[in-house]
Amino acid sequence: MATPQWRSHRRSATTRPHRPAGRSAARPRLLAAIAAGLVCCLLAACGAADKRPGVSLILKTQTNPYFVAMKKAALEEAHRQGVKLSVAAGTQDGDTQNQINQIYTAIARGDKGILVTSNGNSINAALRQAKESGLYVSALDTPLTPVETADNTFATDNHQAGQLIGKYAAAKLNGKKATIAMLDLYNDQVVAVDTERDHGFLDGMGIPNDRSKQNGLEPKKGKYTGGKGGQYQIACHRPTTGAIDGGRQAMEQCLSANSDINVVYAMNEPAGQGAYAALKAAGKEKDVMLVVIDGSCDGIDLVRSGVFDADATQYPGKMAELGVDAIAKIARGGAPPAKTKGKDFYDTGTALATADPVPGVKSQTPDEASKICW
Repeated sequence: MATPQWRSHRRSATTRPHRPAGRSAARPRLLAAIAAGLVCCLLAACGAADKRPGVSLILKTQTNPYFVAMKKAALEEAHRQGVKLSVAAGTQDGDTQNQINQIYTAIARGDKGILVTSNGNSINAALRQAKESGLYVSALDTPLTPVETADNTFATDNHQAGQLIGKYAAAKLNGKKATIAMLDLYNDQVVAVDTERDHGFLDGMGIPNDRSKQNGLEPKKGKYTGGKGGQYQIACHRPTTGAIDGGRQAMEQCLSANSDINVVYAMNEPAGQGAYAALKAAGKEKDVMLVVIDGSCDGIDLVRSGVFDADATQYPGKMAELGVDAIAKIARGGAPPAKTKGKDFYDTGTALATADPVPGVKSQTPDEASKICW
């Protein structure tokens, strides 16, 4: 077969015409400039096509059921309010870089406000820039440090939630010695939701601690004064990243350090589920009191079945609804919402759910909690 004419005229590398020396080096910069321009044009075009006020919801993750419930409620409220909601998240708990990127995207897009569940303090500089650019910034669930970084915060009083399960645990111990495993969120950064729950639990137990500092600095032995009071020992503080696998690994490590553990504080339900799996594998699930914070419908079912002894409930949907509503009102010229009297945030409430109530500690039954779970 004859060689097609177009192939016979193809130039080899040695016969290509000479190019100016700076041309190849300049091409990547030119392409980057074109790409940046296209992004700006696309954002501007989208803004021109959609006149609704823009709201960015930036979550810790989109896999934790807690934040899935928050996203669902935010989307429903955005539809009711006639605002455009953009949703993004970190790849996992603690991923701040993706959150920072999304904050700058919200600024470039011209959004009216940002709702954020913070993965860490390193996002604060980007949030301050958002405020300087005229966006209303609200923290959801996790107060920022300092709290003034946000214009407002819609959250559970995490210290109070911790206190509820701490008071319950102390009362249920009925004077027995408490050997306690503390399953926190992190051990390499300080995040308010983590420290407030941890310190709240210790306060509820009647164990001295400095609420202004990081986790794990309380006396490791002494007397707790909650309930009838008694001796206590902190067997471990371990990070879980708020995940099932993290809770299981943390509980395994704690049991290796001290097999006499009889009280487990878990900072959320997934960490508690992982802890229960480790306890069951060790044959200790019936000998240990396990208390958690969250209040999901699945979690309340675990309270009903006896996996969790108590669960301090939260209302992530309410946080998201209030946040979207606030930005929608501000976009229409309304006033920002007030904070709860005596607090530096808007308190969305908490309650204790248990199938085994104890005297002196107000609680809901699982059936009652199921009516408002998420």
